[in-house]
Amino acid sequence: MQIGKSVRIERIINRNTGRTIIVPMDHGVSVGPLKGLRNMRRAVNDMVKGGANAVLMHKGLVRCSHREEGGDVGLIVHLSASTSLSPTPNAKTLVGTVEDGLRLGADAVSVHVNLGDETESKMLSDLGEVASAATSWGVPVLAMVYARGPKIKDEFDPEVVAHCARMGEELGADIVKVSYTGNVETFGEVVDGCCIPVVIAGGPKLDSTRDFLQMVSDSITAGGAGLSVGRNVFQHKNRVRLVQALHKIVHEDVSVDDALKYIGE
Repeated sequence: MQIGKSVRIERIINRNTGRTIIVPMDHGVSVGPLKGLRNMRRAVNDMVKGGANAVLMHKGLVRCSHREEGGDVGLIVHLSASTSLSPTPNAKTLVGTVEDGLRLGADAVSVHVNLGDETESKMLSDLGEVASAATSWGVPVLAMVYARGPKIKDEFDPEVVAHCARMGEELGADIVKVSYTGNVETFGEVVDGCCIPVVIAGGPKLDSTRDFLQMVSDSITAGGAGLSVGRNVFQHKNRVRLVQALHKIVHEDVSVDDALKYIGE
């Protein structure tokens, strides 16, 4: 691996544990200014206080959230987008470049691909193009890969999720983000079929903090490398303490019960 990429990847993945807590904040393009993301500087500050490894956002938000003092956090600039107002919301298109990310001080870039969508071929081409450019610059790539389309009966099917993870790996991603399959055994099969770090997505906002922490803990037990979760983190009523609890689970192997006590629930 190039030395530049090695240095940058250690800014988003803990070098001692090989795991990471990434908090995506790219939702505004898709659905508008969500609760929890209206004040971006405050949102990023809270993630840093909790001990997140990285935040992820579109290029235009970096100027609204740059931190001038306090702790540090990795920055991932997201390069693809669509909106919920579109007749084809699952069709992601590139809206930035690796060079855009570098100019903003990014430690990595990310691309979203929805396998099974009618525009899958274009999204695959985009991921391949970004991965090639990122390799030239020594920049890590996070691929967010989901199965969403007419032929997809169950996007959480272990074989489908494993296909998503393997695709990201084979097209040059350095980290892949996929849906959690629901249990340790099946997610372990996803991880076993991929030689790069696999992190889980959060999916819809969960009502139970315990369920969320249990999902994260189980994914770690299965060999996963952590999480890349947005709404279940930044919309939590006590998000700083939640991230601190996630840090305990992901990087210190603390139990879910102990992590809940740490939050006060």
